[in-house]
Amino acid sequence: MKKSFIYVLSIAFALVSCNKQAEKMDSEPVVSESTENQGGIKIAYIEVDSLMTQFEFAKERSKELEKKSLNARNTLNQKGNQLQAAANNFQQKLQNNSFTSREQAEGVQAALQRQQSDLATLQARLENELASEQQKFLQALQDSLDNFLAIYNKDKKYDMIINKSAILYSDKKYDITQEVINGLNKRYKKQANKENK
Repeated sequence: MKKSFIYVLSIAFALVSCNKQAEKMDSEPVVSESTENQGGIKIAYIEVDSLMTQFEFAKERSKELEKKSLNARNTLNQKGNQLQAAANNFQQKLQNNSFTSREQAEGVQAALQRQQSDLATLQARLENELASEQQKFLQALQDSLDNFLAIYNKDKKYDMIINKSAILYSDKKYDITQEVINGLNKRYKKQANKENK
């Protein structure tokens, strides 16, 4: 996401520096379709937040990731509670002189340290798995969007389709978010139906 923001920001700076006419602060930008023949650039934008909440693929995968994240947290909490209970038990036995020998106490302490190390290893593994799945999801989402926009733009012929989050101000007439979401959902449903047959 950070790379996308930097990319869009660099495009915006390139547009500003390529414009040979100094624009006044209150003048309208020359980006509409009607000015295309006069050298204007045809631009549209997409609100990625809306895309994430309305595109069926994104909603389904987000729910799956949230469920896996919750399962991982529950597993870690359960194992953490077990470790805490064992540590409390060890401490209580140590205070009550319940161990028959120093070696026995050291053995239990070593087992607790292994359990703690195992828990840390499990936590790192689960975090890596979740991060990897999230990265795969974001890549699949980006690929789906790129592929769709390439087809969509054959008819629309925009010079640029950008992420609204990088724009400080834009007229709503340049917003193609809902049109893109509808197209993505339609295509996704067709794919899902083919896979379910």
